[in-house]
Amino acid sequence: YKKKTRSNRPVLDVQPNNSSYENALKRYLLWALLSTMANQRVLPQSKETLLQNYNKRLKDDIKSIMDNFTEIVKTAKVEDETQVSRPTQAEQDHYEMHVRAANIVRAGESLMKLVSDLKQFLILNDFPSVNDAISQQNQQLRALQDECDKKLTSLRDEIAVDLYELEEEYYSS
Repeated sequence: YKKKTRSNRPVLDVQPNNSSYENALKRYLLWALLSTMANQRVLPQSKETLLQNYNKRLKDDIKSIMDNFTEIVKTAKVEDETQVSRPTQAEQDHYEMHVRAANIVRAGESLMKLVSDLKQFLILNDFPSVNDAISQQNQQLRALQDECDKKLTSLRDEIAVDLYELEEEYYSS
């Protein structure tokens, strides 16, 4: 790994069977992976595809939780005799339960991330409800404006009557 070309692609310039060659190869593969991922993010997903992806994630995470929980319950059952000694089997079962519990936690966190993604999708893509909320707010504000206009008009009329009476009283005295 020596330098970069004009396209910012790393150039491999070391001898094979060398640790620096392996590091250079790793960097090159990482660069290729990142550039591929960056190019894939440019393409927008349609709403339908995104919703199908959400549905698939939901089913996969629920299935993972159910499978791991079922396996934990199966592992908890004590068997009479096996080819492996009882302490060894207990340690193996203990380790398996920890791994499966970690898988359940991971699936739960994935479901929480899915809920967050769904909320964000709903907020960003639910234009009819946003438009309805805006229309309702406009109607409420217009009603408030009309009410204020009526009150101001009635107040103006009352002040005009009172002012007329005061002027008459002032000029007559």
